[in-house]
Amino acid sequence: MSANRLREVRENRLVSKSELARKAGISALTISRIEKGSSCRQETKRKILAALGLRPLEKDKVFPEN
Repeated sequence: MSANRLREVRENRLVSKSELARKAGISALTISRIEKGSSCRQETKRKILAALGLRPLEKDKVFPEN
């Protein structure tokens, strides 16, 4: 069970895991782990949001609070 919508948002924007990882400056393995529900640091979330063209205030679109 995934606790985030990263894969859905990424696929809707037609961005591959490797492309998102490159833009965010993190590994594709990290993207995979997050998409499978692993937690990540706030800094990593910020990098992913920026790479997707989202503002920090839009984080709930990708990382909804439980």
